[in-house]
Amino acid sequence: MDAVLRTPDEAFSDLPDFAFSPNYLTVTDQTLGELRVHYLDEGSGPLVLLLHGEPSWSYLYRKMIPPLVAAGFRCVAPDLVGFGRSDKPARREDYSYSRHLDWLTQTINALELNQIHLFCQDWGGLLGLRLVAAEPDRFASVCASNTILPTGQGEPSTAFIKWRDFSQSVPEFPTGKIIETGCARPFSDSVKAAYDAPYPDESYKAGARAFPPLVPITADIDGATENREAWKTLAAYERPFLTLFGDSDPIMAGVEKFFQARVPGCQGQPHAIIEQAAHFIQEDAGEELTTHLIPWLKSQTA
Repeated sequence: MDAVLRTPDEAFSDLPDFAFSPNYLTVTDQTLGELRVHYLDEGSGPLVLLLHGEPSWSYLYRKMIPPLVAAGFRCVAPDLVGFGRSDKPARREDYSYSRHLDWLTQTINALELNQIHLFCQDWGGLLGLRLVAAEPDRFASVCASNTILPTGQGEPSTAFIKWRDFSQSVPEFPTGKIIETGCARPFSDSVKAAYDAPYPDESYKAGARAFPPLVPITADIDGATENREAWKTLAAYERPFLTLFGDSDPIMAGVEKFFQARVPGCQGQPHAIIEQAAHFIQEDAGEELTTHLIPWLKSQTA
């Protein structure tokens, strides 16, 4: 098996409501060499960085990008290494929290992104919030949605443990079905197929399977110490910080209150709970999210 896999372009033909042009750049890994990263780059104006999580890809943002672009914003949505149209290391051991952070940092540096308005969900938050803590002046504002920055303290939810165990034991990792199960609103078989598109067979899913055990739920897992340090910066972060969470996400229920109590930038912001929205809130309520995001962003950029 090749050390790095690349999904054939034809797998991404005729995806519903996804007429965006692909863009690519290269990041470097000390062991794997060069890795191709795919990203969407639409519109012009103040920059909104859209970070997806597990096991989705930039397709998740297809409902949010057009309204944001129409409102005068530039949207950049990369596919994390191992996901979407980005290259996929074939071994699970090639994925780590620190490696993902390095690959994403290289991506942001290569695109010379600054004055970033970050929208992050799921692992997009575990990575994006670490970047905010590392370079707070690079980020103009943050919107956290169905995400957390875990420190290895406290007890993980039963829902998360069930998900982690399922991800490691299921013989065939059903990507599209996982997205569907993590939504509160139904979607079509063609949308489910679009979430499956990056993964022609199980060999392409090492990254998707690798993510759940990488969540630092105990103090000795890679990233736990660094996340505790990151919280020291977030606890002093005074730039606008908004939370938009779904009302039907069993894993992230109530986490928005944790941010609101600890991040100074959360004070006085128009936080919202989106009804009939589960973990993959962008799929359930992408357009509705933008009705909250756009006026909030415009209030900062006017």
